[in-house]
Amino acid sequence: MGFAARLRALERATRPYDPEFTEAMQRRWAELPDGVKTPAQIIGQHGVGCEGTHGVFPKCNLKCTPCYHSHDANAVRVDGPHTREQVATQMELLRKLRGPRAHTQLIGGEVSLLPPDDHAATLKIMRDHGREPMSFTHGDFDYDYLTRLALGPNGQKRFDRLSFAAHFDKFMYGRRGIERPPTEKALGPYRQRFAAMFRKLKRAHGVRFFLAHNMTVTPGNLDEIADVIRDNHAAGYGMFSFQPAAFVGDERRWKEQYRAATPDTVWTEIERGAGTRLDYNVFHNGDVRCNRTAYGFYVGRRWFPFLDGDDPRDIAVRDAFFRHLGKVNFTGTPPALLTAKVLRVVARHPHTVGIALGWLARTVRRVGTGRLLRHIFRVRPMTFVMHMFMDAEDVAPAWELMQRGETSDDPRVRETQERLAACQYSMAHPEDGTLVPACVQHSVLDPVENAELRKLLPIVEVRTSARK
Repeated sequence: MGFAARLRALERATRPYDPEFTEAMQRRWAELPDGVKTPAQIIGQHGVGCEGTHGVFPKCNLKCTPCYHSHDANAVRVDGPHTREQVATQMELLRKLRGPRAHTQLIGGEVSLLPPDDHAATLKIMRDHGREPMSFTHGDFDYDYLTRLALGPNGQKRFDRLSFAAHFDKFMYGRRGIERPPTEKALGPYRQRFAAMFRKLKRAHGVRFFLAHNMTVTPGNLDEIADVIRDNHAAGYGMFSFQPAAFVGDERRWKEQYRAATPDTVWTEIERGAGTRLDYNVFHNGDVRCNRTAYGFYVGRRWFPFLDGDDPRDIAVRDAFFRHLGKVNFTGTPPALLTAKVLRVVARHPHTVGIALGWLARTVRRVGTGRLLRHIFRVRPMTFVMHMFMDAEDVAPAWELMQRGETSDDPRVRETQERLAACQYSMAHPEDGTLVPACVQHSVLDPVENAELRKLLPIVEVRTSARK
């Protein structure tokens, strides 16, 4: 390739905006209900939402209340070839309908039940389709499994970066060493141990990581949220995500009056753990009745927001980001290439330098130079999230009406329809070329899917008898 050709290739590679990604976001924006098309909305302005797999490995080796698993989930065997095949077809559809880049969870039952090589191959399939994969786990696996996932047979790393979402709460029964946790605090060493494995992997093999901490909330652990955050904020997690329990999945596991833990009371406890107010209206992810998010960072033990929602200058920063950088694809873009793309945007819009410097100066003042110096400018990004899943008894009739193109006259059902239409988390169905909201998947489709999977991938019990 000649010099001129190389220059043309470099110019194409560093173009800030990918037309296919831009078109996918425009489609997502057009699909959103008018009520969520706010200036704060991320979907359609800087992404297409999140995605998840389904029907790939529904089995789990813990018994948890509550759980979205249907009655048949644990009667399906984990099968690597099935997982790879199903994930590939689902990713093809997501690539077609949602564009070249997105964050996607490898989720079903317990991901560490997949053999490490199958797990790694599945992550590669997801990456090959432009997805940034995150494996969903209860975290009860050993460092040996992690290294066999991260490293190939030759000892060379398969991935530069791994992402895991680890679910810990005291309603998860069967964890090794703590069969029935009495309190959330009793799970502290297990939360710490999980994150420590990834720090060790990074030191030993240079594999970077992102960890999200997930926790189901019921009235039985509501008042323990704050301590979970305070005790584990420096463990290595980059996100704390809390899900108020919903009446979905196997109804035999519905043990409490879950809805006593309202969204506002849960968010108040998250704020108590963060030690400050968390403004979830600076950025929206879909419908705020489903998702509340606060983006920020820790310096020492104090959390600070990236943008102060009470400062119009920071809101102007958000709006400028969406306007000039919203169409830049950050997900999966190598740092050097992303830097080049951003620099080209800045060259085209030089006033953004002043906006960025103003934001930086304000943020430093809020944090305090003394605090920054004491902590050697160590800034640890931390996102707080609450996902409010819906009850099956609401989702089923709402979805049935939506499939017929009808809007309910019942306020409760209509609200469910509005939330489903704005869903931030979707799953692909290649058999009919559609995407469905996660609440529909778990409430309506999982029971049927898992009953069929039980026939396709039965667990065969092998019995032996001693010879007389």
